[in-house]
Amino acid sequence: MTQANNGRPKQNPALKLALELGPLAIFFVVNSKFGIFPGTAALMISVVTALIVSWIVTRHIPVMPLVTAVAVVFFGTLTFLFHDEMFIKLKPTIVNALFGSALLIGLAMGKPLLPIVLDSVMRLSETGWRILTFRWGLFFFFLAALNEVIWRTQTNDFWVNFKVFGTMPITILFALSQAPLILRHEIKDDAEQKDVEHW
Repeated sequence: MTQANNGRPKQNPALKLALELGPLAIFFVVNSKFGIFPGTAALMISVVTALIVSWIVTRHIPVMPLVTAVAVVFFGTLTFLFHDEMFIKLKPTIVNALFGSALLIGLAMGKPLLPIVLDSVMRLSETGWRILTFRWGLFFFFLAALNEVIWRTQTNDFWVNFKVFGTMPITILFALSQAPLILRHEIKDDAEQKDVEHW
């Protein structure tokens, strides 16, 4: 296991991806076979399990998965207490709106929070962080609005399918679209810069 720039053990990328997408995949499979309520229970168990595994491997729990897990357990519990799937459907709206609000409010106060929210090890210029934070803040609000439209107008199965095959690809495409900005404002280590100049 390698060390990250901040001194923590660096998680294997494949394991990191599995821990982030695994609970969603489990939710999708269980929902398709048994319905929204068993799917919600499986999601609750899997997100907590993913956090435990992340802690065992790196002795660190990233902010976004932690907030997401807390929200899943909270809204999942409400779903079962009131026997109403509306609560688990509201979770993405509220979580994304919270992330978007935190980023834009922090930016307005001169404290970009994106490195904390994304648990990022990137090193960007101040301008780079400001622009990237603003873009992600708006994108989180877009996801919140999109979730509202989908769950209020479509069936349970469509909503679950969209979370797996719609929201995730959209997020990945948005993240990839920010690569030019990141490369333009990235701060390289002196050693890396010397290697570049040498070549």
